[in-house]
Amino acid sequence: MIYMSHFQFPNIEMEYSFRMSQKRTCYDTYYPFFILSKHNLTMLDFEPVTILYGGNGSGKTTALNVIAEKLGLERDTLYNRSNFFEDYVRMCSYRTEEEERSLKAESKKKMPAGSRIITSDDVFDFMINLRSINDGINLKRDELFEDYLDAKYSHFQMQSLDDYEQLKKVTTARSNTQSKFVRKNLMDNVREHSNGESAFLYFSNKIKENGLYLLDEPENSLSPEKQQELLKFLEDSARFFGCQFIIATHSPFLLSMHGAKIYDMDEEVVDVKRWTELSNVRAYYDFFKKYEREFVKNF
Repeated sequence: MIYMSHFQFPNIEMEYSFRMSQKRTCYDTYYPFFILSKHNLTMLDFEPVTILYGGNGSGKTTALNVIAEKLGLERDTLYNRSNFFEDYVRMCSYRTEEEERSLKAESKKKMPAGSRIITSDDVFDFMINLRSINDGINLKRDELFEDYLDAKYSHFQMQSLDDYEQLKKVTTARSNTQSKFVRKNLMDNVREHSNGESAFLYFSNKIKENGLYLLDEPENSLSPEKQQELLKFLEDSARFFGCQFIIATHSPFLLSMHGAKIYDMDEEVVDVKRWTELSNVRAYYDFFKKYEREFVKNF
């Protein structure tokens, strides 16, 4: 199923025109301006499964957040919003599959109920909540949230070495989002065992029939075996249960998804490629090919 047929981002000329119109020039960044346009990405055309592939800084997460904001999709955790995020979103546009068929306007633009964006922070918070319920984690999320706000907005000044731990807390709070701060402080309290099961449970709970879902690096917290389970779940959801997926991922397992349209966002001009052509996948292939004999002799 295709609910959104394409999404259009502002081009570089529109972005420069906007920047020149700003009276204040003291900003260090105009994020999300000039992220996607540096690779000449102005349009994404979607299939039932569309994958955004690329390294850190390629803009794949930015693209998902912009699309989610423009469409008003549900989400569970906050994300990085700059002073110019809403300005950028207003310059974007999209077309639904219904519009492609009928050429009628705004009444057809609403996404199916339950459509959402799912990020790694969403999954991590879900796992923490499960652990808090099942295992009685000593450090509670709400307490850490309060610690984060106190540390981030305090006027702390180090007076002696006795203040070193507080200095570390303040520095960590100011350099991380709230979710990342909690993650850093709770990680030692979360057992690795069954994290994958908890993460997979989140996806199976949130992804229902007949919806549009944006997934940001869903492979996080999943073992290779669980990634393959997720692959099968997503393929079946798209094929049999009327779901459309837009996925940002590095996972070779997810990149192999049958029928997926893959945008390589590392290219100077963003291009569509087969999964076997991607540098990340080729690196895995070359590595295991190098040690092929080691595998064969063990069988």
